[in-house]
Amino acid sequence: MKLDPTVCVFGEDVGDYGGSYKVTKGLADMFGDLRVLDTPIAENSFTGMGVGAGMKGLRPVVEGMNMGFLLLAYNQISNNCGMLHYTSGGQFKIPLVIRGPGGVGNQLGAEHSQRLESYFQSIPGLQMVACSTPYTAKGLMKAAIRSENPVVLFEHVLLYNLKEKILMRNTCFAWRRPRWSLKPFDLHTIGNSIKKTHRVLIVEECMRTGGIGASLRSAIIDNFWDYLDAPIMCLSSQDVPTPYAKTLEDATVVQPAHMVAAVEQICQ
Repeated sequence: MKLDPTVCVFGEDVGDYGGSYKVTKGLADMFGDLRVLDTPIAENSFTGMGVGAGMKGLRPVVEGMNMGFLLLAYNQISNNCGMLHYTSGGQFKIPLVIRGPGGVGNQLGAEHSQRLESYFQSIPGLQMVACSTPYTAKGLMKAAIRSENPVVLFEHVLLYNLKEKILMRNTCFAWRRPRWSLKPFDLHTIGNSIKKTHRVLIVEECMRTGGIGASLRSAIIDNFWDYLDAPIMCLSSQDVPTPYAKTLEDATVVQPAHMVAAVEQICQ
């Protein structure tokens, strides 16, 4: 924001309050309430405003207080920011970043524990990334803001308290707690890894049916079948709303013991 005066931020409580998870803490004092704008609780309205701001030359960063709330803005994300570059014959660019927390938190209940990556994956013209560490979060955010395309940046609600030394240089691209770029897939990096290990375990917090993992598995089979020495294994969440009770919540998502057992199985 210091380097580029066209970058602005808006969403619910992003200003004086500093964001629901304090991601924008201090920005209102530094840049004022025109560039760090608190909005009403109206996701469709302020997401649409972000699309319009991007069309007019700004680089807006729109925060959804919770990614599940952005379902209210699905029309703006799909029919507007995902398609306007195409439907205008290239007359408009939409350099818009939509970011916010999601994933399964500690007993946040079904409505606040949604994993929406697969919802947005099918939108043409939309790019998606997810950060897994503070270091990759910095690089992903900078790259997303500088992109001429609309980008949805998924942040996991359980990762906000991570601390890491951030080097003052550009970072490289690195799905959330399990990581990587979601759309488009970084098949070059994935392929190099497969050529070394000859095995693949896909771990995702998305639902198994229609999840990102199914698309990734298909892409790997299409491109790197000859390098595989074992079937691709996929660990995904159960196809149910996330329960509030902790024991039931844990039973719906992938746990470390599941990953260890899967790795041992494909390495036999």
